[in-house]
Amino acid sequence: MAGNAVAVDVATAERSTLELEPYLGEITGYCYRMLGSVFDADDAAQETMLRAWRAAPAFQSRSTTRWWLYRIATNVCIDALRGRKRREWPMALGPRSTFDEAIHISQQAERLWLLPLPDARLDPNKNPEDVVVERDTVRLAFVAALQHLPARQRAVLLLRDVVRLRASEVAQMLETSIAAVNSAHQRARATLASCDLGEPDARALGTAERRLLADYVGAFERYDIAALVSLLHEDAVTSMPPYPMWLQGATELGRWMQGPGRECLGSRLLPTAANGCGAFGQYRPHGRGFRPWSLQVIEISGTAISSIHYFLDTRVFRAFGLPDHLGSPTD
Repeated sequence: MAGNAVAVDVATAERSTLELEPYLGEITGYCYRMLGSVFDADDAAQETMLRAWRAAPAFQSRSTTRWWLYRIATNVCIDALRGRKRREWPMALGPRSTFDEAIHISQQAERLWLLPLPDARLDPNKNPEDVVVERDTVRLAFVAALQHLPARQRAVLLLRDVVRLRASEVAQMLETSIAAVNSAHQRARATLASCDLGEPDARALGTAERRLLADYVGAFERYDIAALVSLLHEDAVTSMPPYPMWLQGATELGRWMQGPGRECLGSRLLPTAANGCGAFGQYRPHGRGFRPWSLQVIEISGTAISSIHYFLDTRVFRAFGLPDHLGSPTD
């Protein structure tokens, strides 16, 4: 009997793939905003699709496929959040650190940290207006702020403002009243309004931004600190989860890179894209080659770099399709 059940599931999945697969990108993006981790988002999106495949015979188009998938994804995410600590973001833990303070701070790997999302996971079929909303609402500061909302408020805010469902549709999805949805939406918006999310810049990278990123790569790989600092806003921010601290100011970042950061001398950077921003896999010298060290997410505002976030959890390299080592240039 078990073998027959598996066969039925596989057959159902094969019949449903053409209908469900186009929604995988936006469902993954929604799960990421809810959960704050690419790994959790991938797991939740796959669980959503699996539940949908299994329930396909009973679905019978009683609602739109998209609404149905979001209902399943919301339940999956709320279940995943139940009893779990929220994912942390260094800038939300306290005031900025000085360089002299930061050099004495140790990693806190026991915390659940926010993790970046590859842009490749996002929906490639959005129209231009929706692309702007999508890029703005996967910004690291925005996703970090979402983690401070209760799970149902988080879902209401995303379903109303990002997915753009009507209050009546969200109420039906959450099995509650329209008044309750509107109240939760209002409270969630008020909480986000009290957070310092910075100025959104959801434009796609243009020629000037790409040139700036290329200059950054050149300066970092040469380890030319003066050139690198010249690319930053004066009040640029940097963080390095799982270190529970953050620095602000181009001068402070330069001091860090000339101090503990000198271990990055000789690094190589491979380009990728994360959370609507330019990003790089950083590989530090190791033996005759290079090994993963950090996933760098670079945020740009205007004509300069406004923040550099170094994610030291190198498990994310797999999610970004980055290699687990690099050979030496002569290999």
